[in-house]
Amino acid sequence: MLLLFIPIGITVNLAEKIDRILENKVPFEEVLAYYFDFTIYFANLLFPLFLFLSVIWFTSKLANNTEVVAFLSSGVSFFRFLRPYFIGATIIATMALFLGMYWAPKASKGFNEFSYKYLNNKKVAETQFIHQQINDKEYIYVSNFDMKSMRGNNFTLEHFEGNKLTYKIHANVIRFIEKDSVYRLSNYYLRKIGQTNDSLIFKRRVDTLLGFDLKDLTPPVYVAETLTVNELSDFIEREEARGSSNINRYKVVQYKKWSLPVSVFILTVIAVAVSSVKRRGGMGVNLAFGIVIAMIYVFFDKVFGVMAAQSDFSPLVAVWFPNFVFGILALYLLYNAKR
Repeated sequence: MLLLFIPIGITVNLAEKIDRILENKVPFEEVLAYYFDFTIYFANLLFPLFLFLSVIWFTSKLANNTEVVAFLSSGVSFFRFLRPYFIGATIIATMALFLGMYWAPKASKGFNEFSYKYLNNKKVAETQFIHQQINDKEYIYVSNFDMKSMRGNNFTLEHFEGNKLTYKIHANVIRFIEKDSVYRLSNYYLRKIGQTNDSLIFKRRVDTLLGFDLKDLTPPVYVAETLTVNELSDFIEREEARGSSNINRYKVVQYKKWSLPVSVFILTVIAVAVSSVKRRGGMGVNLAFGIVIAMIYVFFDKVFGVMAAQSDFSPLVAVWFPNFVFGILALYLLYNAKR
């Protein structure tokens, strides 16, 4: 089913994006690489849905040919009937685990970087009011920052020794000069805090090294999707130390790497239980019922994911709640199917 869908998805996407690709004169090799990443990215994204529908399709064919009845009538238990499904689900879950942890992040990086570079009509929006702890002693503030030009306004750096502020740097404009790997501060003020009085140094422009990278301070929203499982763990730990406001968004991505393989078993059980009974409407009824359940699952997954990303709702609960609910549904349907 994935192989049937992928050419259709590529054709639709190419028809929509061809004007931007030609307008930007994108090299053919980059287009090929983009659609390879596109294939992996959407295969991983739609994996549960296609798994569910394919199991329903296959089992409905067995049921319509009365093969399930013949199998169970021979005295074999329903759990024995499920054994090949679980063997297949284990193989697929292992593939999904590897795909989500290592392969899909690399494809996601290529897919998103190509989209931002060539396909997005809108400029990357400015990030407003960045306030970060960059290490144990220093905090920074930038009122707004443009990732495209690597330029920020109203920059402030405060250095503390214990609970005491020792010096403070302020600049009207900060810009990262990528060629020299330095920061250019315009209208630079350095205030050194003394015991009885302060000293103030002013310069029109200063090129200096600072202990952070502006790209790391304002990572794009898709950054977590582009990191392997080990890189993501380190990234989340670093962002937590900095007080990032996007921690929940990153943790949702992290937990989904583990929840997706579990959903393989849950959706397999539901699909077999739903489609193992021969119905008057045939395969169409089973597929319709399966599509409804799949859409509800996707709805739960998206709603709780957004709740966790945009509020203080627990990312762990948000990611695993759909599996918990559908796990109970799987047991209920399995019990009735067995009867």
